[in-house]
Amino acid sequence: MFYNLLYPLADVFSPLNLFRYLTFRSIAAFLTALVLSFLIGGPLIRWLRSKQKQGQPIRADGPASHLMTKKGTPTMGGLLILITLSTATLMWADLTNRYVWIVLGVTLAFGAVGFWDDFLKVTKRNPKGVPGKLKLGLSVVAAGIAVYFVADASPAPLRYMLAVPFLKDLLIPLGLVGFVAFGVLVIAGASNAVNLTDGLDGLAIGPVIMASAVFGLIAYVVGNTILTNYLYLHHVPRSGELAVLLAALVGAGLGFLWFNAPPAMVFMGDTGSLAIGGALGAVAVVTKHEIVLAIVGGLFVLETVSVIVQVLSFKWTGRRVFRMAPLHHHFEQKGWAEPTIVFRFWIIAAILAMAGLATLKLR
Repeated sequence: MFYNLLYPLADVFSPLNLFRYLTFRSIAAFLTALVLSFLIGGPLIRWLRSKQKQGQPIRADGPASHLMTKKGTPTMGGLLILITLSTATLMWADLTNRYVWIVLGVTLAFGAVGFWDDFLKVTKRNPKGVPGKLKLGLSVVAAGIAVYFVADASPAPLRYMLAVPFLKDLLIPLGLVGFVAFGVLVIAGASNAVNLTDGLDGLAIGPVIMASAVFGLIAYVVGNTILTNYLYLHHVPRSGELAVLLAALVGAGLGFLWFNAPPAMVFMGDTGSLAIGGALGAVAVVTKHEIVLAIVGGLFVLETVSVIVQVLSFKWTGRRVFRMAPLHHHFEQKGWAEPTIVFRFWIIAAILAMAGLATLKLR
């Protein structure tokens, strides 16, 4: 909003030329989301607590300690992320940029699905919420629409292509149907992977902040012709504007972590986890770094794989590979303290984020 309103006046008042710079607006979006989180976080949590007398329903088949330590904690804290992220993005991003609207639309659509799921859990006092097939179907539809618009907005040489990291010239043509199917897999997969990881206080939001920072840099680089030529990357015109949105997500994530740090005052719920996972997936599709997302978000992949392995092993052999899935619950059952699991998983996430960032140079 500020860019569209004030930058055109730069010829009259030269200091307004500052709004032209992505770095300035990204920093401003980060600070806006962070400060706004601190301002509205407390009142929002008190409001959620007043509406959710018993807090989020805790799974009966989950770790026994959760029934004692987490009972009564309100959910839907993802609203704090969505409100601050959306506000900061609308304030500082170029609102004529189609990619901004596509990614923001995906974020809010997945957040709406998650909100419905959380609402049913709280009002029906049932941890299952929206039926899994329905939730997945809605996610696929939202992701499919978004990927179609991404393809339509992409430059013709890259429109239906899959870029392969480490190989500067290799583009795999997928066609419209193949590209949409792959993009849906990336967005819906990232969304559900973050959702599965969100099981301990601060566990999911930490790696999301790291991944958002990395992809903010990737978006900035991919949208810059000079940098893409230097690093032998595929240039996606105007994708750099997503750096503003991702900076806002980092600020919103840090603000939420202030209230979600152990012991959590609020859980993000599916409202937050589905939304921010979908946002990361959508940015990966826009910037042609879908495979890199699997590296940067490797912790989310690991958590998802642990669930798949557990289910298939029990179905085929009647035995469980892990004491409990997702993986973080396995370590809880082994006696690890919750902060120990969270901090060690953050370390793993940081290493994977740096590994993903290194792919920008390895060509």
